[in-house]
Parts: sequence; C-alpha cells; structure tokens
Amino acid sequence: MTAARPLLIDGNTLTVEDVVAVARENREVRLAAAARERMAASHAHVQTLLRPQAPPVYGINTGFGIFANRPVASQDAARLSRNLIITHAVAVGAPFKDEVVRAAMLVRANALALGHSGVRPELAQTLLDMLNARVHPVVPQQGSLGSSGDLAQLSHMALVLTTDDADREDESGQVSYRGKVVSGKAAMHAATIPRLVLGAKEGLALNNGATFSAALATLTLFDAENLVRNAELSLALVLEALLGVSDAFDPRLHSARRHSGQAAVAANMRSLLAGSTFMDAGGRVQDPYSLRCAPQVLGPVRDTLRLLRTWVSAEINAATDNPLIFPEEPSVNDRRAFDTLSGGNFHGEVVSMAMDYLGIALAEVGALAERQIHRMVHDRYSYGLSPMLVSSAEAAGLNSGLMMPHYTTASLVLENQTLAHPDSVHSLPTSAGQEDHNANSLTAARHARRIVDNVAHILAVEFYTAAQAIDLRTAESPAARLAPPTRAAYDRVRQEVRFIENDRLYQPEILRVRALVENGELVRIVANAGDFQFI
Repeated sequence: MTAARPLLIDGNTLTVEDVVAVARENREVRLAAAARERMAASHAHVQTLLRPQAPPVYGINTGFGIFANRPVASQDAARLSRNLIITHAVAVGAPFKDEVVRAAMLVRANALALGHSGVRPELAQTLLDMLNARVHPVVPQQGSLGSSGDLAQLSHMALVLTTDDADREDESGQVSYRGKVVSGKAAMHAATIPRLVLGAKEGLALNNGATFSAALATLTLFDAENLVRNAELSLALVLEALLGVSDAFDPRLHSARRHSGQAAVAANMRSLLAGSTFMDAGGRVQDPYSLRCAPQVLGPVRDTLRLLRTWVSAEINAATDNPLIFPEEPSVNDRRAFDTLSGGNFHGEVVSMAMDYLGIALAEVGALAERQIHRMVHDRYSYGLSPMLVSSAEAAGLNSGLMMPHYTTASLVLENQTLAHPDSVHSLPTSAGQEDHNANSLTAARHARRIVDNVAHILAVEFYTAAQAIDLRTAESPAARLAPPTRAAYDRVRQEVRFIENDRLYQPEILRVRALVENGELVRIVANAGDFQFI
C-alpha cells in the first residue's frame, strides 16, 4: 500500500478526515506557498505597529486582558510574548493523548496559515515540523474556560517550540518523544527543530483560540459518526434475535414524519435485514419502543451529527485569535494597506454547544442500546430466550450468563446521563470582569469524549449479547437464516468470541469486540459483504 501524499496546509481546506489522518496515522504535512505569502505580508504589517506613535493595538503594544489599556514599549514586544506563554502554562490534570495534541497542533498551524494572525511563516512551519518528527508536547487536560480559547493548554504546547535568550530547560515544557517524556528543549534538539524566540503578537497567535476544544471535538465527532453506524448494525442483529416486526421500518411511515435522519435509519434497517427469516417470525403486531421507535431516536442523532460536522469543519479552518489583520484593496500607489481589528473569534461557544449536542445525542444512542440488551437478557421480554441467555435451563443458577455485562451498560448509561448535562450554559467571569462570559468548550469536549467512549463499550456488549441470543434462537430454528449483512457482522464477532456454554471470563472478549466497534471493522465488513452502504 502506497503512503498517502503529504497534506498541504493552506488555512482553508482542512477536513475532519484530514485531522484524523494526521492525528492517528501520522500523515505528513506541509505548508502551502500561498499561506507563506499571506503570513509574511501580515507579519510585515505588525512590524509597522511597533514604530513610535503607532496607535494602540491589543496584544501588540498593549498588555492582555484587564491590562488592555496599558501601553507596552516596542522594545519589549518579545518579552511580552514570552511572558504570555510562561505565565499561562498552568493547566492541570492528566495529559491528553498524543492524537489530541497532534490534532491541536495541526488545527493551530492551519489557523495561522490563513494569514490573519500577523506572525512569521516559521511559526506554522515549526508546528508542522514537530508533527512530522512526532514531537508531541505533554498537555494537561484541565484549566481551560474556552474563552479566550484554550489559553493554558496552548501555552503548554507553545513552551516546547519557543524560547528566549535565557533558554532555560525548565521553561521548555515536556514532550512525549520516541517513547519517553523529556524536556521540550531536549526533544527539539534531538529532532533538529530550531526553537523560536517570539516576536510581537506571536505569543498571542499561539495561545489564543479554542484549538484544543476544536481538535478534541473533531476526533470525537468522527468517532461518534462511526458509533451511530455500529448502533444501526447492532440494532439489526437484536431485531433478528428478538424476531422483530418489520412494519416499523416501512418507508411510508417515515416519509409521513418528514425527518431525513429518521428516514435514513429506517432505510438502512430495511437493507440490513433484507433476506432475514427471523424478522416477523414472532407473529406480533408491534414491538416495544426500544425496537419499534429506533429510527425516531437514532434519526435525530444522525441529523445532529450532520449539523455538527458543518460547525466543526468551519472551526478547524477559522482564524481564532485576536486581534486579526485583514488586507485592504491595493491603493493608488499599489501598496497594500491592512486593517487590524479586535474581536472575539477566540470564543469557543460554537464548539461548546456542538459538544453538548453531541453528548446528548450519543447518550441517547447508549440508552437505547442498553434497553435492547435488557430485552435480550430478560426472559420475560425476549420472546422465548433463556434467562440471561444461559446455554440451557439446566445451566441457570450455577451460571449467571450475561447478567453482569448488562449491569455494566446500565452503569455507563447512568454516567452518561450526568456527563450529558450541558457545559455551555455555565460561565464564570475572569480577568477582573473584562472576560465576563466564558464558553467552557474544552470541558464540554472532554465530557462528550467520555460519553463516546462509554457508548463504544455499550455497543460492544450489545454485539456480544446479540451473538449469544442469535445462537440460542438458531438452536430452536435451525433452518432460519440471518440477512447477509448481519450474517457478515455476526461471523466476524464469532471469530473473536465463541458461544458461551458455561460462565467464563467475559471482559477480554468484550474488549476484543469493542475494538471491532471502535476501529469501524464491523461496519466495513458489512459494506464489503455485498452492495449495502450506510446512507
């Protein structure tokens, strides 16, 4: 297999899939020539603002936050940028995974590439060099309000690639490099990447913006989209295990409701279940809500994620620091002038709301799956399956069957219900009231990430349970057959875990199934098994 071509960073065309490829697959990145030109032009304009008698411009010749009206001499511009980084690197908590840090470095470089930040091209290039050399700053997760962006986290990142005349190792941050945690100074030296002495505006350009929020949101959204496809596939297996009623997926019903996501889920169910002889074999008029209303639950989830993809895609191509620099039209003497505008593009509200919506949506995916698992393991609701799906009546009692995996899913659903409480509605003022409304975006993204991780495990338990239920159902009706798509998924699960004859250690097996869910393998196998593709 040939390696992917290097990804060209230009500030305008970064996609969710690009971020995933760089963050998780270490795709090489390069800076576009046009981006270099834009950055050089806006950087030259910033230098004009360091002249005597230049008007006050926030963060260039003034202090920060509550000190926005305090002038700073032009000769102190470099010290001002350095002070911003070393004083703001105060995040706390467990460090982010390398993939999140990589995503954030990429998104920050892409923001700088737009040329609105007034910094040298070398800043973006250094971030890309670090990505290509796999120099990953150690960045604690907690301590961001999401406005003025993820100041603390970005400052921990910036410590690694920047320095000053003193060049102190203890002010160079920490880096995960070649399997070890070392100082930023040591890692950059080993990778032969020069560290930069910051100039005017460059500290602010590095740490201003909800970049870690956006990076984590991008990876979380990508994983959530995969989980929804897995949720539909596991639902199809459950319907077959429980002899589901197909009328609930009739296209006329969903056309009458007029919601595209709902109609898409129903269409996927019809395709996934085509050819199954388990469906409608129970002779029931209708199913309980957790089966019959699945399109009405998963459909809004699909619609929500589609909206959030537009928001996230815009955010990872956005200029998010302050102030921003914009070129005017060329004047009569053909010299381009610039406007420097103070605003609030660093505010992470859009990411905060996106992650709140995602958390709520995915919590419902998990809640629905847990109810479906409950119906399979409870003999009162499973239409003839054994209690807790034990292998036989004689095995019950001595064997607990799948009682405890269901407990785990119930626990995760309860946890998700707390995690899904929105973070965007909470705010506390900072900087002596100057920054009086904060987005809480990184907290929202961290909570959404935990919900997605929990739902991945719930779905793994659902596949694991459905395979057992289908085996028991097949023993009753040897001539019955699964639909081809669900058969492909069932066979792949059975390659990892065998039928449960008697109680055994389930946890390693469930984790193997979880890997199939998280890496998208079950969905790909189903797609490759025939003409089926998820809408």
